Amino acid sequence: MCQLLGMNCNVPTDICFSFKGFCERGGATDEHKDGWGIAFFEDKGCRSFLDPHPSASSTISALVKNYPIKSCNVISHIRKATLGEVTLENTHPFTRELWGQYWVFAHNGDLKSFHPNFQGGYLPVGSTDSEQAFCLILERLKLRFPEQPTTQEIADELQKTADEIATYGIFNFLLSNGVSLFAYCTTKLSYLVRQYPFAKAQLKDRDIELDFSKIAGHDDRVAVIATEPLTTNEEWIVFPKEQVLTFQDGTVIIDGQ
Repeated sequence: MCQLLGMNCNVPTDICFSFKGFCERGGATDEHKDGWGIAFFEDKGCRSFLDPHPSASSTISALVKNYPIKSCNVISHIRKATLGEVTLENTHPFTRELWGQYWVFAHNGDLKSFHPNFQGGYLPVGSTDSEQAFCLILERLKLRFPEQPTTQEIADELQKTADEIATYGIFNFLLSNGVSLFAYCTTKLSYLVRQYPFAKAQLKDRDIELDFSKIAGHDDRVAVIATEPLTTNEEWIVFPKEQVLTFQDGTVIIDGQ
């Protein structure tokens, strides 16, 4: 199946270290070679890179690995195609507008016999179950809240919709509007929070070590979410099953209950 990577911070931070390890799983250390993508929120804008080729050998991913884009919210995805052809339009993460904000979504899993009836506000461009789920989530949010609600209200509505979609199969996802990052897990997701006192981290998929104490500020806080832990010497926290977690300013703020 696919793999997810997310980052949420209290100050703009680059994801180069984590992304270098993550990309190796797209055709080098793992089998997720059917495309990859990454989206960075920058103020009200959203910068995206998508490529239907393996991330481990992609010339575009090579650029991103060495291009320190600063962002407080990042979502990335490497794909092992199950539903939908290997094409650009089926490459995650997907982006749409809601309440005057960009929303970005990426999914890991299979949703069997999932064919929602849309009311026309959001329609999938490609042929993946993932994009259908994204469109349904945004449609439900828009119908429930004509104007932008609180983060808590968003999390509560996401919990209801995610629980419904999860009845069709495996539904692990990351979703962000550039302010908060929402995550939901039915099988596998882990996260960690890097904060003072910072230490060294060693990637699992590449022989790279980084001493964060030399580059991070005293008050910096960074949450990293991944399908599989990216480092070998840090304590990753396993997600609770079927529960929306909301990350903001580099920490979990809402449990979705």
